[in-house]
Amino acid sequence: MPVPNKIGIISRYDRLPDEIRSYFTHFPTIAEKFPWDVSISYLFSLVELAHNMTIYCGVVKLHKVNSDLARKAVDEHHMTRGEFKILYKTIFSKDLKQTIAARVAEAEKTRDRILHGKRVSEADKRKAVVGILEYAEALNKEMYEIAGFKPFGPLKGFKGRATPLDRSTSRFVLKGVGLTTS
Repeated sequence: MPVPNKIGIISRYDRLPDEIRSYFTHFPTIAEKFPWDVSISYLFSLVELAHNMTIYCGVVKLHKVNSDLARKAVDEHHMTRGEFKILYKTIFSKDLKQTIAARVAEAEKTRDRILHGKRVSEADKRKAVVGILEYAEALNKEMYEIAGFKPFGPLKGFKGRATPLDRSTSRFVLKGVGLTTS
């Protein structure tokens, strides 16, 4: 499949669901005005935010952890890409689908090469941008099916009306899934 040009990528973005376009709100402007390196950095900063929110929302919604403790635990936790997959499996009781993870894997390699000062072709950069957009769409769909929220989008009301566990029990749950609070 040929790698789309800038117009094709922005067209792809325009066909994304509203919540993802709102989440990546600055992408079209950045893509128009800056090199792909900047777009990739911007998109990945928001991918990492979505990963953190996936973990946070999962423990709060599915495991009824106190939201303040969950927020602190996620904010203080240094989560690697591999650890995201481990926490995901622990919290959601299933692996992140390989078909979803594969959409961002090549983009991660491109991002790493850029940030480590290696040369990367413009085609590979554009391919990485498309991979990130496809990943956001696929992860949102997966999370909505298994947990009822979309990490690439507004999360208002994601928890529902469930009563959270007390702070002491919440600490045990967080420790059990691999997050700690002080």
